[in-house]
Amino acid sequence: MILEDKSRLKKVSSILVSQPKPSDPNSPYFKLAEQYNIKVDFRPFIKIEPTNIKEFRQQKVDILAHTAVIFTSRNAVDHFFRLAAESKIEIPADMKYFCISEQTANYLQKYIVIRKRKIFTGLRTATDLIEIIKKHKNEKYLFPCSDIRKEDIPVFLEENGYKFSEAIIYKTVASDLSDLEDVYYDILAFFSPSGINSLFVNFKDFKQNDTRIAVFGPTTAKAARDANLVLDIEAPLPNAPSMTGAIELYIKMANGLV
Repeated sequence: MILEDKSRLKKVSSILVSQPKPSDPNSPYFKLAEQYNIKVDFRPFIKIEPTNIKEFRQQKVDILAHTAVIFTSRNAVDHFFRLAAESKIEIPADMKYFCISEQTANYLQKYIVIRKRKIFTGLRTATDLIEIIKKHKNEKYLFPCSDIRKEDIPVFLEENGYKFSEAIIYKTVASDLSDLEDVYYDILAFFSPSGINSLFVNFKDFKQNDTRIAVFGPTTAKAARDANLVLDIEAPLPNAPSMTGAIELYIKMANGLV
C-alpha cells in the first residue's frame, strides 16, 4: 500500500461502502466490522434506470440481424431480454452468447435453457473475453450495455474490423444521497468512476478534509484523482487483491495494530 500522505494515517472507526449491503452473512465486510470493532455501512451511490422501448427503437438496432450477444454484466442480461420481450422479439435458438464470467453465463438460465445454447465464457475480465471473441470473427455481434461503459470491448471490435452494433439498454445514474449530507465517515469506499461522479453530483462542494478515500481498480483511481481527491487506499494490491483486504491493511497501520 502506497500512502500519498502519511499524515493522513488516522484511526478508523467508520466506513461507508458505496455498494448494496451484502446478502451473504459471511461477507468479509461483516468480519472486518466485528474483528476491528468498526462501524461499516452500505449505500449504493449509483442506480440503474432502464432504457424504455421508445428510446431503444430510436437507436435502430435490429436484434435479429445479429448472430451473437456479448454480456458483461447481469444487468445487461436482464435489460436485453426485457427489451426483446417488449419488442415482441423471440430470440433464435441458435443465437450465441459471449459472457464475461461464469457467473454471468449461469445467470442466463433465468431466460434460456443453457444446455441447449451456444455459450462462450471468459474467466473474469474483458481481456479474457476478447481472447475468446478472436476465435469467432465471423459473427455479427450485439453489445448491449449501459450509457457508461468501459472502452475495451467496443474498441477492440472496431479496430479489428468485426461486424457489431452497440445498444444502450440501461443507464447508470447517481442515487439521491441527500440524507447523508451531515453524516461523517472515516473511509468512503468506491468501486467505479460513476460512484465518484455521484459523490459530486450529490455534494457539489464536497471537501475531503480527513475523510479517507478507498478505490478499487485503476479507472476508479483515475476518476478520484481527476476530481482532486487524495487516495489513501488503493486495491487490488499484490498482498491484498480485494477491497476489504486493502482496507484491513490500512486499519492495522492507522489503528496501531502492527
